[in-house]
Amino acid sequence: MTEYLAAIDQGTTSTRCIVFSPNGEIAGIAQKEHRQIFPKPGWVEHDALEIWRNTAEVIAAARARAGIGIGAIAALGVTNQRETVVLWDRRSGEPLHHAVVWQDTRVDGLVARYAADGGRDRYRALTGLPLASYFSALKLQWLLDHVAGARALAEAGHALFGTVDAWLIWNLTGGPAGGVHVTDVTNASRTQLMSLAALDWDEGLLRDFNIPRAVLPRIVASAGVVGTAHLDAVRGVRIAGILGDQQAALIGQTCFEPGEAKNTYGTGCFLLMNTGPVPVQSQSGLITTVAYRLGTAPPCYALEGSIAVAGALVQWLRDNLRLIAESREVESLAREVEDNGDVYFVPAFSGLYAPYWQEGARGIVAGLTRYANRGHLARAALEATAFQTRDVLAAMERDSGIAIKELRVDGGMVGNELLMQFQADMLGAPVVRPTVVETTALGAAYAAGLGVGLWADSAQLRANWRIERRWQPVMPEAIRERLYRSWHKAIRRSLDWLE
Repeated sequence: MTEYLAAIDQGTTSTRCIVFSPNGEIAGIAQKEHRQIFPKPGWVEHDALEIWRNTAEVIAAARARAGIGIGAIAALGVTNQRETVVLWDRRSGEPLHHAVVWQDTRVDGLVARYAADGGRDRYRALTGLPLASYFSALKLQWLLDHVAGARALAEAGHALFGTVDAWLIWNLTGGPAGGVHVTDVTNASRTQLMSLAALDWDEGLLRDFNIPRAVLPRIVASAGVVGTAHLDAVRGVRIAGILGDQQAALIGQTCFEPGEAKNTYGTGCFLLMNTGPVPVQSQSGLITTVAYRLGTAPPCYALEGSIAVAGALVQWLRDNLRLIAESREVESLAREVEDNGDVYFVPAFSGLYAPYWQEGARGIVAGLTRYANRGHLARAALEATAFQTRDVLAAMERDSGIAIKELRVDGGMVGNELLMQFQADMLGAPVVRPTVVETTALGAAYAAGLGVGLWADSAQLRANWRIERRWQPVMPEAIRERLYRSWHKAIRRSLDWLE
């Protein structure tokens, strides 16, 4: 019997399930969006129960579209939006509050308070992370302190915390009736509660952030069986892969060697470079994170640059300004003009992430004249993603000492030919799109396959990776550098908007 792999890809705006054949090709796919909830400026929430219902629905639909029985599925992998916090009652399975999303900035005041004693990097050597509203620990602290009864429930062992992977796996494996409460090393490394060296929750961090250990999941490897599914559509299937979405994409792109890098263009934009078995501490505003741990093998680490707003800016043009009716229209609108008309869009809606880490920054459009039109705004929005990627890549090369020879790309925006060519031009290096661009889900499927022994090791996965298109830089260097200098002028004007 052919052994297929299923992967849940739970993202910021939607949940997908993809069924892959053993050679990495898509056999069936289903997707469903969930609501974005904005209770106050800077606050972003999701309904965790809605996400779970959508997950159950897309699993059944993807398996049906693949036309296979449960017995044909060798294993199930889970990949997820990282840093988003869910807190729920283990007895009822009910969330105690909406999930607080990674983009949410309600804990900015807490960040400032902690940074006042030791600076923003006081925990960087231990966790690889600066103090920022991005990560999970302070979001969890906020929930425990602001949701009535939450802290008492947590201390009594009745409340459970997890990033979205933990929430889904707990429900998949039975929920209140014996659900398994686990998270993997990649997701745990984004909470700011785990020691990078020990790969375990750190008691000093738990004390500092006032987090009871009883609320935390058990940390496991990224590949390995953690339980079996109780959901009818996949009942009895082993859950054997767990990865944060960007680390999953790194595996999906088969970046298993130090120096190999990928960029995922989704709601945000995330560039990761494999640095091997030794964590590299960044001096340039990047994050040091766990790349993956496959079974009992030593972990691999990565440098990461996180950009908060990429595809979300296109959605903003669609939903807030109504410049376009559908996201895919942004490319044709941008092609109506020859260049950006000296218009630059800094999408610092929730501050700037790597390499700036400026919560006080806010979004601006710079360089407007009467000449500028909607085409220039559309082009400036696309170019913002490429400029931000160059910022991160330059920082990555400084920290690692490695000049990246090519950038492997994936995510929803890589179908935008204009953006991909401009990205190659801005980097002065090739941009490579694989045949299968659903690399986030593919990475979770690969981890699950490794977890059940479908492949002996990661080297066997390289044969599945194939190039669909390569973009070479064609822009003259003088023009590239002039545009990049103007981008930095716009960046400087966005900083410290909030006092």
